[in-house]
Amino acid sequence: MTSFLAFTFFGLFSGAAYAIAASGLVLTYTTTRVFNIAHGALGMVLSFVFWDFSVRQGMPLWLALFLVLFVVAPAVGWFIQRFVTRGLGEGPVSVSLVVTVGLLVGCIGLATQIWPPEPRSIQPFFPGVNIEMFGIFVTAHQLITIALSGVVAVGLYVLLNRTRIGTAMRASVDNPELLKLFGGKPEQVAALSWAIGTSLAALAGVLLVSTVGLDYYALTLLVVNAYAAAMLGKLKSLPMTFLGAMVLGLTTSYASGYLPTEGVLNSVRNVVPALFLFVVIVAMPQAQLRIGQVKGIVSAPQPSLFKALGWGGALLLGVAFLATAMGESKLLLLGTAATYAMVMLSLVLLTGYGGHVSLAQFTFAGVGALAYVKLDQPNLVGLLLSALIAAGVGALVALPVIRLTGLYLALSTLAFGVIMEKMIFQADFAFGFNGTLDAQRLSVLGVSIDSSAAYVWVMSLFFVLMGLFLLWLRRGTLGRMLIALRDSPAACGTLGLDARWFRVGLFGLSAGMAGLAGALYAGLRGSVGAAEFQFFNSLPLLLLAVVFGVTSVTGAALGGIGLMLLPVFQSSSPSMAGLIFAVIGFGAVALGRDPNGLANQVFKLGRLLDRRFGSSIRARIPVLPAPGEAQRRVREEAEANAGAAPSLAGVGLHADPADDQYSDGSHDIPLRSDPRQEVPADAAPRG
Repeated sequence: MTSFLAFTFFGLFSGAAYAIAASGLVLTYTTTRVFNIAHGALGMVLSFVFWDFSVRQGMPLWLALFLVLFVVAPAVGWFIQRFVTRGLGEGPVSVSLVVTVGLLVGCIGLATQIWPPEPRSIQPFFPGVNIEMFGIFVTAHQLITIALSGVVAVGLYVLLNRTRIGTAMRASVDNPELLKLFGGKPEQVAALSWAIGTSLAALAGVLLVSTVGLDYYALTLLVVNAYAAAMLGKLKSLPMTFLGAMVLGLTTSYASGYLPTEGVLNSVRNVVPALFLFVVIVAMPQAQLRIGQVKGIVSAPQPSLFKALGWGGALLLGVAFLATAMGESKLLLLGTAATYAMVMLSLVLLTGYGGHVSLAQFTFAGVGALAYVKLDQPNLVGLLLSALIAAGVGALVALPVIRLTGLYLALSTLAFGVIMEKMIFQADFAFGFNGTLDAQRLSVLGVSIDSSAAYVWVMSLFFVLMGLFLLWLRRGTLGRMLIALRDSPAACGTLGLDARWFRVGLFGLSAGMAGLAGALYAGLRGSVGAAEFQFFNSLPLLLLAVVFGVTSVTGAALGGIGLMLLPVFQSSSPSMAGLIFAVIGFGAVALGRDPNGLANQVFKLGRLLDRRFGSSIRARIPVLPAPGEAQRRVREEAEANAGAAPSLAGVGLHADPADDQYSDGSHDIPLRSDPRQEVPADAAPRG
């Protein structure tokens, strides 16, 4: 009984902290329609600020807490709303998700750059003060956390439902233009919401940091718990959000205390929040079609088939040339870039064409790699089966949430990625006790591709084939349906188009492409492990796909190279590793509204150069006549000259296609296009 009470109080403490974080998340979403994926990352950064003020700067604890909660956090929230998320609620959900994911990655990079990794700790409030209740000791810090969660819940409920500013907050979402007519200021209301929400994220981080520790990723990913609690409240009900947080905290505490420490159930202890999130999403009611004006994304221009084949051939020639001049380590990097590029092609289909966001695309690549190794068929059949298994898993992920769209689909992939990493990839039956498995190189028609140079070229060939497939798909009927469903699902619904099974097929095909890339990657490396397919790796993958252009094959190729170079730059300049990460994250924030990315700028530069220098260059290139063209021109010229020199026929002259002249063996007679032109005397017929 004593242990049960101890786990209960610890669960209430954890749930109270989750409730505070989830309340801030619900507040920002309710008032601005922007789901802040970076909510936990903001709490993490502000927890480091609190440590810096209280420990490194030596400020009194109460002063450091006041500055963080009432000065720094509100300023950060105002800045984010003013310069990052302003107007995102009116656009596609995929854009707001990408921008906030970029903010998350940028915050982690910024924290690691300002506060490099080293042991740090923060003491709880009133350390050493314990209160005995029902035979167990409860710390003052835990009681303060539980009390603050109740104060926050009641305060936010009163703010939103009983005050004029709360009414303005809700009205700023429903109809901001009407709010302006009544003298309201929607932008100021939204900024106030983000200031309060960021302060609540900071408070949750400060309350949890004494238990979790100052860890960049642990504090950031704890927000998954807040997502689950917020989803139970349907992102609008604060009482249900508070209840969901408490239930989640208790469930997590009981699971850690009573589940066995061995076997499959041991891994369940680490994924309770993700399972809770997935179950809540599956139980969500049917999502309503979003109506309003169509805000389509202007996609990158589609090249013609001739251009696509030409650029694909040029890429294969370039890879063949580079592969012959590279060492083994450089070839592995080049093959890794091809893997990343193929996974990004799956995002081009899913996000660029379909408008859906996957936060676990690298997990599908891991499924393909694991299937390739377990099947033990290093040939085209095994490669195809691996892709089909990954496609089936992707369809299964989308199937439970077939009634939902946008945000819920993205969060379901997030929960899936966490579950796969903790329960499957880290289990002994997956990648073994050591966490790695050996893989064999691919063989084609019985011929094993043992050379790394040849294998990298084959991977590039698969990238080209996948790119051509996407371009073919985009030009066809399915491609037009994808774009229509992305830009206006409501309009497609009124036309009778059922997008639910179409969405499942899209997720399956995208996952299959990622699984194919993972299988090829396993053959390239010779051994693969669970660490290479961590859930968090999918976030920079998504961001670089957006930065370089998630709507084009060119963007995927450039993004694959960029993601491959990221660890190279970080290892060459360890002191700048966090800064590079921050640049990628905040770069995605800047370019998130333009999914065509840097590839679109390359296209614009190419068109500019073509207008400036293209005509002069083409004029200098000799054009070879088509087969039979010279003979046709000879006949036409001869018929035109028939009126001026009718006796030319039958005198033994022959056509010389090389210079388009008649010759009788002794004289060269230029062709005449004007029959009135005089024929020279020495060209008169003889006899």
